[in-house]
Amino acid sequence: MRFKDLKIGFALTGSHCTVAAVLPYLRLLKEEGARVIPIFSPAVLSTDTRYGTAEELLGKVTEICGEKPLTTLVEVEPIGPQKLLDLVVVAPCTGNTLAKLALGVTDTSVLLACKAQLRNNRPVVIAVSTNDGLSANARNLGLLLNRRNIFFVPFGQDAPRTKQTSLVAKMSLLPETILEALQNRQIQPILITPN
Repeated sequence: MRFKDLKIGFALTGSHCTVAAVLPYLRLLKEEGARVIPIFSPAVLSTDTRYGTAEELLGKVTEICGEKPLTTLVEVEPIGPQKLLDLVVVAPCTGNTLAKLALGVTDTSVLLACKAQLRNNRPVVIAVSTNDGLSANARNLGLLLNRRNIFFVPFGQDAPRTKQTSLVAKMSLLPETILEALQNRQIQPILITPN
């Protein structure tokens, strides 16, 4: 039980095409002893897509974690002063969330959870999934790679011929990234072929 007794905030943001790839890791963390507290961004909470409805996702995540996702700033705010979590995971992490985190914007439940965690000098793990990681968001990625207590699931170009600037994390490395982050280490190598 690698994650026994850990309290992990697991934040999902609006890379809807990637959400299904992270759900098995919610289950794995739970099965291996963690208390997994889901956190939904506004886009995840309210957007129906070709990948499913927001209501279906809410039901799946609630069933896996055994608790309803935190969705508001008020619900997430106690994470900081009460030191509620050992680690926060943002998976998938959109370019929008990446940019706001790099610039200190905390206008969603996910971003406030990250800010609270960093305030407490505790780890935040990011599993990037963005079409502009090597263009508009490259600068933000660079800023976060150099920030203390932020750790990345190894990532790379997912479709270099058709989406040259797109980056996605290799979700199968999420558990190992968490274990390394808890030891204040960035898993290596960080740049990989994600498929």
